[in-house]
Amino acid sequence: MKHRIVIEPHSGVGNYWKDLWSYRGLFFFLAWRDVLVRYKQTVIGIAWSVVRPLLTIFAFSFIGWFFNIGAPGPSRLLLVAAATLPWQFFSSAFSDASNSLITNSNLISKVYFPRLIVPVSTVIVCLIDFLISFVILIILMLVCHQMPDKHILFLPLFMGIALLSALGAGMYVAALNVKYRDFKYIIPFIIQIGYYVSPLMFSSETIYQSTRLPEYVKVIYSLNPMVGVIDGFRWSLMGNSMPMHWDSFFISSGIGLLFFVIGIIYFRRTENNFADVI
Repeated sequence: MKHRIVIEPHSGVGNYWKDLWSYRGLFFFLAWRDVLVRYKQTVIGIAWSVVRPLLTIFAFSFIGWFFNIGAPGPSRLLLVAAATLPWQFFSSAFSDASNSLITNSNLISKVYFPRLIVPVSTVIVCLIDFLISFVILIILMLVCHQMPDKHILFLPLFMGIALLSALGAGMYVAALNVKYRDFKYIIPFIIQIGYYVSPLMFSSETIYQSTRLPEYVKVIYSLNPMVGVIDGFRWSLMGNSMPMHWDSFFISSGIGLLFFVIGIIYFRRTENNFADVI
């Protein structure tokens, strides 16, 4: 009797999530590979996880000092650092996830595995970078004599929103990037725009308390998912000295969660064609 073995992805949503668990070894392999490759053949290696955000913090702090933006004195460094670290995590995770399918095209076109593993593994690598660079915030808080209070317990919540927002947007653009390679050039432009519309060098208080800005501009400003994350980081680390606007936070975080839902739905809908198109 002749037997024929057919290897194909399981159908159904439930089986797909079971496949994700079955292929968890590949997830850890891809994440560890990216960790090793990220700073390969660099002189200072993984120390770039600290040097990059540190240079950005000093640059933004200098601009803030020069134009008299934000808080004065050492607290300006903390104000900028509490915004720069989550923003750099989001921008790196979004960029890496968006290009992850193209980067791993040889693997995707040859064997079956849940493609969702690829963008998720890149985001986890960016999360590791963030945890390493978090030492900057700890040092700055000691220098500024700013000890966290009970608000620090909310920090994982804001980090989770940043992670889901980056992953959702990254999955959506990654799926589009397989078919339309133009997005490879659009991604840096989106990140550059994000630098100007996110409160990196200033506090959101200047936006919400402004009498010159109409209300609809403030609502549009709140649609940026990183506004709620950055405001939340500052509030968690600096306490009530940085007011938290919960109404705008719910708008901002709602947009971030919407990104995640839309991203995962579109990714799953187009996933079966990746190997043929890529």
